[in-house]
Formats: sequence, C-alpha cells, structure tokens
Amino acid sequence: QVLPAESGGGLVQAGGSLRLSCATSGRSFTYYAMGWFRQAPGEEREFVAAISSSGGSTGYADSVKGRFTISRDNAKNTVYLQMNSLKPEDTAVYYCAAARTYYSLTYYPYAAKYDAWGQGTQVTVSS
Repeated sequence: QVLPAESGGGLVQAGGSLRLSCATSGRSFTYYAMGWFRQAPGEEREFVAAISSSGGSTGYADSVKGRFTISRDNAKNTVYLQMNSLKPEDTAVYYCAAARTYYSLTYYPYAAKYDAWGQGTQVTVSS
C-alpha cells in the first residue's frame, strides 16, 4: 500500500498560484489512481481532481475546471496539483489520496473509493 504525503501549501493572494505535491512511499504506485480533495472549515470534504494510474485520464470538479491541473510522475511516485487563478473560496485543507485499481484509464471522483489518505496541507487564499 502507498502512503501519501502532501506538501506545497501556504498563503497566497487571490489570483496567484500554488503547486501542491504528493509524494508516496510504498510500492506499486503505478497501480494506484490518485485524487485531490479539500475540506474548508465547517464544510464536508469535497472532490477537487483525480488522475488514473497511467495518467491518461483526468477529472475535475466544476469549481476548479480550467484553473487547476492534476498530473503525475510515476518515476518519482508523485502526483501534483497546479492551482492557478486562486480564489478565496479555494481556501481549505487539501488532501491527497490513493485508490488501488486494475484499470489504468479510470479515475475516481468520490472519496469512498480511496484506500489511503495523507495528512493534508493548508491552502489559504487572501482577498
């Protein structure tokens, strides 16, 4: 099983950019679809973006489509979330998650599918 660990969060002004990284320990990273979720204070955890194990398929929440890009480097066992044109409503703790899968082109936009979660990284966007 892989163990995700997020980094790259911080404080940024509205309109700015951040890149989150999620490094994974363990073996068989290429058998895991990966996802990013976020949770704002008082809110439920919500889907942000996901990528298939091969990297060939990606999906995004409507709220981030066109602004965020998910990618992965299977040689480095790492998944990334590039966040551009950030808005105050993007403020949340961002979590990386891993889902074991046999399907190389399937991504999962729902939390219940994921087997392992990171501790989260705080992203704060000031207005």
